[in-house]
Amino acid sequence: MMLILEDTRQQAKKHESKHKWFAEHGVRVERCRLYVGDYTLPTDQSICIDTKADLQELAGNVCQQHERFRAELIRAQEAGIQLVILCEHGGDIKSLEDVYFWQNPRRRTSPGAISGQRLFKIMNTMQEKYGVRFEFCDKRQTGRRIVEILAHDEGGNQTAIQHD
Repeated sequence: MMLILEDTRQQAKKHESKHKWFAEHGVRVERCRLYVGDYTLPTDQSICIDTKADLQELAGNVCQQHERFRAELIRAQEAGIQLVILCEHGGDIKSLEDVYFWQNPRRRTSPGAISGQRLFKIMNTMQEKYGVRFEFCDKRQTGRRIVEILAHDEGGNQTAIQHD
């Protein structure tokens, strides 16, 4: 059985699909306060995952909450932690490059809202400057992706994950 730590600042009710996937695949979740991110392993906290519901939430973090978000990236970098931002946007957003073509729905009513091109540029700069990794998945795959990202053995090989 695998044990994953989940940050206590994660709102429990909003992550039921992840918890359901974890339970169905023998992954136990224990809640505690994490130094950075939302998920990590108790035995190896050199990789931490911070989940974002979609690009809209991520855009809010990198723009409106820029200083707080940047501070977390610096904290992870200084501690030698590989921080992975796992964005559950789904659809046609599968990589950082796809963000460039994202059509922010807020731009219809608020022309000053961030464009996909600008968000891509900010995220790319953060990746280069702070070593953060941006990954993307569909909400139904988040539990699996968390385990896949965290389940590397010391040789850098992924542990086999039972797929649905």
